[in-house]
Amino acid sequence: MAALAPAPRPGTQTGIPRDPQRGLPGGVLHSAAWQPPPPCSAARGSGGGASCGSCRAPSRPLSPRLRTAVPGGVDSGRAQPPCSAPGPAGPGSARPRQKALLPGQGLEAVVIGEVHENITLHCGNISGSRGLVTWYRNDSEPVFLLSSNSSLPPAEPRFSLVDASSLHIKSLGLGDEGNYTCQEILNVTQWFQVWLQVASGPYQIEVHIAATGTLPNGTLYAARGSGVDFSCNSSSRPPPLVEWWFQALNSSSESFGHNLTVNSFSLLLMSPRLQGNYTCLALNLLSKRHRKVTTELLVYYPPPSAPQCWAQMASGSFMLQLTCRWDGGYPDPDFLWIEEPGGVIVGKSKLGVEMLSESQLSDGKKFKCVTSHIVGPESGASCVVQIRGPSLLSEPMKTCFVGGNVTLTCQVSGAYPPAKILWLRNLTQPEVVIQPSSRHLITQDGQDSTLTIHNCSQDLDEGYYICRADSPVGVREVEIWLSVKEPVNIGGIVGTIVSLLLLGLAIISGLLLYYSPVFCWKVGNTFRGQNMDDVMVLVDSEEEEEEEEDAAVEEEEEAHEREELPKEIPKQDHIHRVTALVNGNIEQMGNGFQDLQDDSSEEQSDIVQEEDRPV
Repeated sequence: MAALAPAPRPGTQTGIPRDPQRGLPGGVLHSAAWQPPPPCSAARGSGGGASCGSCRAPSRPLSPRLRTAVPGGVDSGRAQPPCSAPGPAGPGSARPRQKALLPGQGLEAVVIGEVHENITLHCGNISGSRGLVTWYRNDSEPVFLLSSNSSLPPAEPRFSLVDASSLHIKSLGLGDEGNYTCQEILNVTQWFQVWLQVASGPYQIEVHIAATGTLPNGTLYAARGSGVDFSCNSSSRPPPLVEWWFQALNSSSESFGHNLTVNSFSLLLMSPRLQGNYTCLALNLLSKRHRKVTTELLVYYPPPSAPQCWAQMASGSFMLQLTCRWDGGYPDPDFLWIEEPGGVIVGKSKLGVEMLSESQLSDGKKFKCVTSHIVGPESGASCVVQIRGPSLLSEPMKTCFVGGNVTLTCQVSGAYPPAKILWLRNLTQPEVVIQPSSRHLITQDGQDSTLTIHNCSQDLDEGYYICRADSPVGVREVEIWLSVKEPVNIGGIVGTIVSLLLLGLAIISGLLLYYSPVFCWKVGNTFRGQNMDDVMVLVDSEEEEEEEEDAAVEEEEEAHEREELPKEIPKQDHIHRVTALVNGNIEQMGNGFQDLQDDSSEEQSDIVQEEDRPV
């Protein structure tokens, strides 16, 4: 390639002398090939050196939340050398430094540009008038680019001079990166080196999160306790610094670490605390341009306990409300109500509530609630509700005294869902529900209801009362008759009863004493407390007086007969019955009584014989 020489300045030689070995203008000597300075302390190129884009910056410690989720920290996958700040090569650099023609001259500047953008390279930092300026590109051989001599056209239309000294490049490309040299001839010749670095991207970020599943709207979710893999890739030159950030709901962002090329890591045990937004940020260290992609990750978990279902009367209607609950999970499960047997679907919803009319119900019918959750279990869970009609139990009759209080009781059993209990009158107020008032107090404990009536009135309160149990399966009623009576004298009744009891006791005692001498003897012996050898004779006092009177009359008659029949033998006029009690011996008593009878019969026979004798 032919070397291009700038136009000579007035008063100077006609051309710029070149180095015979390198062909560099100005006679600059080099001990080695001139290479562009690398951004890192390590050498650039294909010899295995790392560029600054692949260096590893110091990482920040994880937050307590993320340290728990990521034991041991985030793994970057490969180790990278540390970066050094871009700038002039220092001592020991792998690139030999060009020597300046004059002391203090030839210092190197670093300029960073981006692909498809424009850049301006300044020729030193000298202000004031400038001499003849020529720009070269330093590859294996210096290449002329542009000169302030208008007679020399630029190498490409993209190159132009600004302020008669600075090189302006339009629409940068990756091939524009390298070392540029500015030569200025003003009294003396000066060389200024500029290192141009061209950055590209990051243009696109690809984030991949290996979660449990994806919702229809694209949101990712993971099951609690599962593991999730994260990876992030970006197209950039140099390779970008990749950083993952996490932000939970209503909290600040937390970093997983500040490492270069940390593009993948894993969370082993997901928990609800790790639900939130995950952001992958790719930063171009040269251009400081960055891009980020945020992905929402939800953590789902099924309820820990079994579902619960029940039935109840819908307020304000006779419809049955089926309710199913399976709490403790995230998100809410799905509920499916089916009729058993048969498997007829009653309804499916997220709420677990279904309304049934009376036509769909019967006594003993069963309804099953089947629940399902997005993260399992696959078989789901279920519970069963069985509908039953009510049974009533009550006292058929109750009595109340005028002015008093009475309580009517009604017990409902076997009803599911629980029945609604009402009190009605079927005489004075048919089909009218009794409401609580000053005279009527209604209380209910579970399925037991009581109606208390104060200040009973025969005209208002006597009659039939109805206890009604309303249920979706059916209505049951029971009637109770209330009788209202005038109050009676209880004291007089009690006194009469006591008197009758005492009178009956006295009569029974008299009969026992009269017809049972043995009982009398035993009682008497008990009170005396000793054995008696005497003979007790029981004689009725009234009979004794009568007998005495009869004896007196008979004596008079006998005296009269004696006068007429002086020879007649006197007879025994009367014999008393004697009951002898000898030493408490009943047998002796009987013998004594028999002896008396024998003596009496002998005497009578003697009298008869005497009467039969002729006078």
